[in-house]
Amino acid sequence: MKDIIRQLLINLGEDPEREGLKRTPERVEKSLRFLTEGYGKDIKKIVERAVFEEKCDEMILGLSKIPRIIEVFSRRLQVQERLTNQIAECLKDALKPKGVAVVIEALHLCMCMRGVEKQNALTITSSMLGVFKSDSRTRMEFMSFIKGK
Repeated sequence: MKDIIRQLLINLGEDPEREGLKRTPERVEKSLRFLTEGYGKDIKKIVERAVFEEKCDEMILGLSKIPRIIEVFSRRLQVQERLTNQIAECLKDALKPKGVAVVIEALHLCMCMRGVEKQNALTITSSMLGVFKSDSRTRMEFMSFIKGK
């Protein structure tokens, strides 16, 4: 990967041997591996042993697992719509609930820094499964909870 990044610098008109760029191929490789580390993580291992029975008609997932699930899927080459659906499907598969609702509000740096260059480019996506999709009252109740976030 370092050789490809070095060649990229040359193609951009830079000298990869100049001061300040000598270690850039290593830094870029490290950064890309960090940003895409979700490919190397097994979502089943993260979720296993995290489901707890409660004295109600619901099951819960250990709260620390939810951010881990989000991180695995978000650290892949991704679009927000797919990310939202993958999180919802993972929760559905792990918990077997009557329904799952996932809403993501995200800042898109690609929209802020290039292209349309719109600052504060927040977008909202949702995925509704089970009763959240089929029962408008359940969906509206959920949406009212998150409305005042």
